[in-house]
Amino acid sequence: MLQPVVRRTWAPRGQTPVQYSWDRRDRLSAISAITVSPQRRRLGLYFDLQDRNIITEDFERFVVALLRRLGRPIILVMDRWQVHRSAARRLRARFGRRVSIELLPAYAPELNPDEQVWRHTKYADLANFLPADVQDLRHAVRWSLGSTRSQHDLLRSFFEHAKLKL
Repeated sequence: MLQPVVRRTWAPRGQTPVQYSWDRRDRLSAISAITVSPQRRRLGLYFDLQDRNIITEDFERFVVALLRRLGRPIILVMDRWQVHRSAARRLRARFGRRVSIELLPAYAPELNPDEQVWRHTKYADLANFLPADVQDLRHAVRWSLGSTRSQHDLLRSFFEHAKLKL
């Protein structure tokens, strides 16, 4: 959303930092996936941004693009969000064995390394960031995710946080 994620910051003594923002409801929706190559254990980060809430068709399109990009069958591990579950049914029917789907336990975001991507984006890279508009926010999120994508140690740490071995 266009509201800043306020975090602790530094300022000269006696000069309290102030962020001026108003009640803005514009938003940006995002979808992402961390990929792990089966042989080399190489990590990748893919994402897409939308100006509206993500729906089943958006998620399905994202997975189709991921399949094209990777060029091989995938095992898709995801949470139990309704959009994911309805897209899973469609993907199974459409791709058969090219897409295997594993669902994480309900209410267990700590097991999902992709949640750490968004935690890092919101609370590290974009903490205290006050975008001028949705385009400014889109640019900042793309910059953050692009930076995260190239930091393989950071991506690896997201799996360690979830206590998953690569």
